[in-house]
Amino acid sequence: MADDSRKKWYRLPKVSLNKNLLKVRMRKVEKATLRHAHKFVIKRWSSVREVQWHVITWVLVMGLLIAATGLQLMWYQQSYRTNVAAKDGTYAEAVLGPVDTLNPIFATSSAEQSVSRLIFSSLLNYDKTGHLNNDIATSVKANETNTVYTVGIRSDVKWQDGVKLTANDVAFTIGLIKDVNVRSSITGWKDVSVKVIDDTTIEFTLPTVYAAFRHALTFPIVPEHILSGIPASGIRENIFSKNPIGSGPFKLHLVQNVDANSTSKVIYLVRSDEYYGGSAKLARFQLHVYDTSDLIVKALSGNEVNAAADLLPADIKQIDAKQYNVSTEPIQSGVYAILNTKSPILSDVNLRRALQVSTDTNAIRKKLPTGTLALDLPFTASQLTGDIPVVAGFDVAAAKKILDDNGWVLNSKGIREKDGKELVLSVVTVKNSELESVLDVLSSQWRALGITISTQVIDPADVAQNFVQSILQPRNYDVLLYQLNIGADPDVYAYWHSSQATAQGYNFSNYSNIISDDALTSARVRVESNLRNAKYITFARQWVYDAPAIGLYQSNTQYVFSRDVKSVDSSAVFVSSIDRYDNILDWSVGSRSVYKTP
Repeated sequence: MADDSRKKWYRLPKVSLNKNLLKVRMRKVEKATLRHAHKFVIKRWSSVREVQWHVITWVLVMGLLIAATGLQLMWYQQSYRTNVAAKDGTYAEAVLGPVDTLNPIFATSSAEQSVSRLIFSSLLNYDKTGHLNNDIATSVKANETNTVYTVGIRSDVKWQDGVKLTANDVAFTIGLIKDVNVRSSITGWKDVSVKVIDDTTIEFTLPTVYAAFRHALTFPIVPEHILSGIPASGIRENIFSKNPIGSGPFKLHLVQNVDANSTSKVIYLVRSDEYYGGSAKLARFQLHVYDTSDLIVKALSGNEVNAAADLLPADIKQIDAKQYNVSTEPIQSGVYAILNTKSPILSDVNLRRALQVSTDTNAIRKKLPTGTLALDLPFTASQLTGDIPVVAGFDVAAAKKILDDNGWVLNSKGIREKDGKELVLSVVTVKNSELESVLDVLSSQWRALGITISTQVIDPADVAQNFVQSILQPRNYDVLLYQLNIGADPDVYAYWHSSQATAQGYNFSNYSNIISDDALTSARVRVESNLRNAKYITFARQWVYDAPAIGLYQSNTQYVFSRDVKSVDSSAVFVSSIDRYDNILDWSVGSRSVYKTP
């Protein structure tokens, strides 16, 4: 029985294969499925869409909340961060050469002076206000007679080879400057006595009072321990001129010639970590030296350099303003039409006055960078105060009347003549696109008076033309269109005192007047600012009356730099273009983000 029941338990049910019955069952399943679909899907489709919008809305809300949280987090982080100048960058600056020496006491070109300022130190230098400031000097004290100056020197200054800089180095440098066999480009120390008191004190004794003496203390100092054994005549040719050791913010690493057929060079400088003034942000400074401003413009276009000095207005027009900034700042120099008072024609003061009032300096400045300052006197505007004399304004009618009254009348050719001799003036200037442009305007203004103007442009770099010996020293011109470096102090004795009207002097107008000479001499020996100012006003008044020159405009220095660098301080007052390095420790390339200090 047990076996029979087990067999029944495992017996499979019989499956009917009736096709009609299967169709009936499938229809029932289909109808049930449709009823469920209609009830739970189709009838509820509007509800699904409603739910869909709710879902989308919540997704958007959550997205906005997440984005707001992210922005808040970024803002929170940014509020505690700031962009600062990047450190350890490389700055590449283009300058005009040549570079024949790296010894600063021989520096003459812009490139050589740039090297001097970056590698070497001085007792005093000019700060961002254009005033004298201590460099390695700690104090400058004059005695009661203002003929003895005692200068204190920092005790923490070292040469870049580790040797301490002392007062002996300063005295040694002055000795080289004074030695005629050295042939230094620095002058004016011939009659000054120097005495070393101790390592940090030096004394200068002048033969007479010289009010501007402090400005002479800006000379670069060279190391005695390296140059003391060199004969004076061999200082310039010594290896030091190629591999100098200084005490400034940068030191020489390498000088590279660009190619064998060019005088173009790259001077590689590196930061001096021993510099007493602090560590520069830049790790490396490159001076790319070129022969012409055209090559500098090309270097900027090819991104070979970050910045460039020594460019003229015509060059600036070729610079990509989207890539570079241009800083144009006045310097303590001026451009003058210097009238040779000893020439047969211009010895007549009336003719000089006619030229003075016929010169439209406004028209000249329109050819120059916007903001170029007027310069009517032998001083810049900031150097005198009080009752400053005024130069007669542009007046063509007045100029013609002066010429007519003095017998210079128009002939049938429209040229002024007197006693059968035509009025002809020779005007000379140096090769320089700015001065050449001014020469064109000036010549056309004077030609409009009926004066024949012959012009000559001399290239000072051309040995064959010999500008100094053939033009300057013999005063071989009627008018010299030239720039005079006035300087921070109003002492213009060298340009206008009659004693300087020699072949070796800088009185290029051969100007001589007793009143002017007395005022210039007296101003030099008075240290009281109000008395000096009064003397210079006396001189300026006589200078305007005698018209030995026509002030055209105050010179500018133009500096081009890429937008990713920090360099020249546009608020600074420059005595010369080299003063752009006053804030060299703060120069940088690029920027970086850092957390703010709490």
